[in-house]
Amino acid sequence: MRALAEEQQFLNAAVARRAELLAQLRAELEVAATDALEKARQRGLLRQFEELRRAGDGLIFGRLDGLDGAVLHLGRAGVRAEAEDADPLVIDWRAPAARPFYTATAREPQGQARRRHVRTSGTVVTGVDDEPLDGSVDGELAGEGALLAALGERRTGRMSTAIATLQREQDEIIRAGASGPLIVQGGPGTGKTVVALHRVAYLLFTHQQLADQAVLVLGPSPRFLEYIAQVLPALGETAVVSATCDTLLPGVAVTRPESRAAAEIKGRALWQPALQGYVASLLPVARELRLRWEGEFYVIDASTVRQALASAVPGKDCHRARRAFAEQLHQLLADAVAEQREALLNEMEEGFEELLARFDRGVRPGPGIHESASDVDGLLSEEEIEELRERIAGDASIARFVDAWWPVGDPGATLARFLHDGALLSRFAPELSAAEIALVTAEPAGWAPSDIPLLDAVAELIGEPESPRSQADFVADRAKAQRNWTYGHVVVDEAQELSEMQWHMVVRRCPARSITAVGDIDQAEASHRHTTWAEAVRSTLGERWTAAELTICYRTPREVMELTGPVLARAGSRNRPPRAVRSSGIVPWERVVEPGEVLDAAVRAVAELRGRWPGGTVGVVAPEARVAALTAVLPEVPVLTAPQAKGLEWDATLLIDADGIAAEPRGWNGLYVALTRCTQELGRLRSFR
Repeated sequence: MRALAEEQQFLNAAVARRAELLAQLRAELEVAATDALEKARQRGLLRQFEELRRAGDGLIFGRLDGLDGAVLHLGRAGVRAEAEDADPLVIDWRAPAARPFYTATAREPQGQARRRHVRTSGTVVTGVDDEPLDGSVDGELAGEGALLAALGERRTGRMSTAIATLQREQDEIIRAGASGPLIVQGGPGTGKTVVALHRVAYLLFTHQQLADQAVLVLGPSPRFLEYIAQVLPALGETAVVSATCDTLLPGVAVTRPESRAAAEIKGRALWQPALQGYVASLLPVARELRLRWEGEFYVIDASTVRQALASAVPGKDCHRARRAFAEQLHQLLADAVAEQREALLNEMEEGFEELLARFDRGVRPGPGIHESASDVDGLLSEEEIEELRERIAGDASIARFVDAWWPVGDPGATLARFLHDGALLSRFAPELSAAEIALVTAEPAGWAPSDIPLLDAVAELIGEPESPRSQADFVADRAKAQRNWTYGHVVVDEAQELSEMQWHMVVRRCPARSITAVGDIDQAEASHRHTTWAEAVRSTLGERWTAAELTICYRTPREVMELTGPVLARAGSRNRPPRAVRSSGIVPWERVVEPGEVLDAAVRAVAELRGRWPGGTVGVVAPEARVAALTAVLPEVPVLTAPQAKGLEWDATLLIDADGIAAEPRGWNGLYVALTRCTQELGRLRSFR
């Protein structure tokens, strides 16, 4: 009771101080808003305001008592003390001083005597868990009581933050350097998504420049993005763009489904060089150019055109190369005009001098008549040539000539033409078999998911026409509006699902390769063939990436994880499954029913589960062929295929027809996903076949 009262007193002081700071920031924002020069400062103030505003729930959640007597309170956002030279009242969980809260152990106390987890509800302290770090207690988990209490809470269908209960191996990944690709392997329930999102918040806090570049979070589906939607705002982060690979291209949408066979073919890395070769073949061939300017024709010979093309094209997309060539052509034409004018004037001068010579032979020089006539200077000055070049550059007829000789390419039309021409595919993608080419060319019009990375590649090769950039106030809005936006960091969740061409999409958006990818290679369901991370990223990252692993399963109970060994073996896994650290005390159950009784049995089973887990969530996972019928009789619960359920969790899962799931493409991987969605109870229905 004394600890509760102590923390309640501190929370009251922190809440009051937060209110003062919010009022100060609000007043400063009102002043800054009237001065256009203060826009950058206004964005910084707004960021501080939003972080503090959203930190109302979880303003404090932890405390560190140092061996030297120092006491630090941790919270979702930092709270400054009233005195400018005083230590913060509450330190931000991302600050370096907060790290021992997640990493100190009895064996390595890191200068700490005690770690305290503070549970709150709004402005009320509801619980305190003390963990001595003096060796008297040597638990496996940091804040085990708080962690297990959080894991035992009902699921609401929305992901929550875990800043109060992060564990050491999670924290090490969250705070890892961001200078290169980091790929995190983690089985079910290891907190991969939690780690990825908290890493975003940490990086934005630690590397302020990322807030100006934005961070891209790629998820596997819109449902998944909706699931995580509240996490980053709750952590105080707003400079984040969330998307799927299907939605990365502004103004482009998937309009049709596709077969797994077609998706696998078009996901291969071979398309990158194939598309590069095809787009390069569309460049104009050097030849003599005959241009008209002010009624006269001027010729640029083929060798000069070839040199101009050679200097304009390398390292540039088609739009930039075309602009560079056009600038050279304007200069070449200006030089040709100047040279022709000089030649004409020289001819005129020579004729005039001969006429004067004849005249001189018959006339004796008199007063005021010089011995020789003045020369006519036909040379244009540099300023006159530059003025001429500018006039040529602004001339509509010259622009039309360039358009006709080097047409502006459209990425969509270019890709569609390529994909539906068997001869072009044979020429530029010789690795494809005749049957594979036939499959690709026979696909209907419209964009399928695997077309989006190809379209992105073509758009990158062709480039962007010159257009005004978005002037949106928030960096995330500006980033979303531009296909070629360069992000400061990219986080990929469920990264095992990405094809090689989708990995190319990721790298294009972050050329510095500051990438965090999290996933479980054993849960891969996509049509691609890779079964290891090395195979997945070889075409884009080569060997230059760092591996990390999450080894502890926090979500899925031991009773359920014990079922996964044979399934992983059938899936061909090369990884050791994560170690479950909690037990629900509920043994997974199975019921066998007649084929015609599956729907009724599912309705009864779901009703039982919802009754046992009031306030929580129940989910149903089934083979794709059964989803429609089950959805019709279970309208109030999610009924999903194994791929659709990936990344989600419920208090209880009803798994229907495990054999049917295993029989689907990569079905054993899918069954592994289906088994591991629950936090408490797993039920299974099986019918006779």
